[in-house]
Amino acid sequence: MPEGHTLHRLARLHQRRFGRAPVTVSSPQGRFADGAAEVDGRVFTKATAWGKHLFHHYQGGRVVHVHLGLYGTFSELPVPMPVPVGQVRMRMVGAECGTDLRGPTVCEVIDEPDIADLVAKLGPDPLRPDADPALAWRRISRSRRPIGALLMDQTVIAGIGNVYRSELLFRHHTEPFRPGTTITADEFDAMWTDLVALMKVGVRRGKIVVVAAEHDHGAPSYRQGRPRTYVYRRAGEPCRICATPVRTVELEARNLFWCPNCQA
Repeated sequence: MPEGHTLHRLARLHQRRFGRAPVTVSSPQGRFADGAAEVDGRVFTKATAWGKHLFHHYQGGRVVHVHLGLYGTFSELPVPMPVPVGQVRMRMVGAECGTDLRGPTVCEVIDEPDIADLVAKLGPDPLRPDADPALAWRRISRSRRPIGALLMDQTVIAGIGNVYRSELLFRHHTEPFRPGTTITADEFDAMWTDLVALMKVGVRRGKIVVVAAEHDHGAPSYRQGRPRTYVYRRAGEPCRICATPVRTVELEARNLFWCPNCQA
C-alpha cells in the first residue's frame, strides 16, 4: 500500500499539472461516471493530502476524495491521451497532461466541509505543517497496544505504512512489542522528528530512503530499484548492523520485521 509520502507527492504533481485551470474528468470504466460528471469541466483549484488520502479541490466546493488502498495507481500521460486501457476508474485531462486512476479503494465526490469530518478520525500527518504530534503522543502513551501496532494505526499517526513502521523502530532500537504506555516522551519526540525528516525525503525523491550512508552496502534491496532497508522484507537475512538474523511475525494482520538484537 502506498505510504503517506506518495500521496503528498501526487498532490504536488497534480497541483502543478492541473491547478487553476478547467479539467476534463471522465470514468472510462463507468464506476465513477456520476462523480466525474459533477466536476467535469470545472476549474481544479488545488490538490491536498492527509495521510493516505488525496483530495482534488474544484471550483464550487466539490472535492474528489481518493484512497489508493492496496492496488490503486495513477499513471501520468501527455495529451492527446491514448484510448484507455484496463479498468480506468477516473481519467483527468488538462491542457498538456492527463492522468488515469486505476484500482483505488475510494474514489468519490464530497463537499469541502466533509474533509474536516474525515480527517477528524485520523491522527496527525507528519508531512503537514499543521501536524500536532502531541495528539499522537497522547494516544500512544495511554495505550497498552504494541508500539509496532500503534504506528500503523491511522488514527494515531496518518501516513505510516509497513516500511516506515519497521524501519523507524529499527532506527530507534525500539522493540516493536513494547506497550505504548512504556514509550517515554523523549523516545516519541525522537521518533517523530526522525519520521518527519524521512518522509520529507520520500516526497522529494519518490522513494523510501531509511538506511544511513555508512550502512548502505552489502546485501541488495528486497526489490530491484528500491533503496536498501534495515529490516523490512529481510526475514532470515543478517542484520546490516549486528548480523543477527532478521525476524518477522504477523502483528494485527500485517507482517512486522525487526532485529531481535538491535531492538532488544
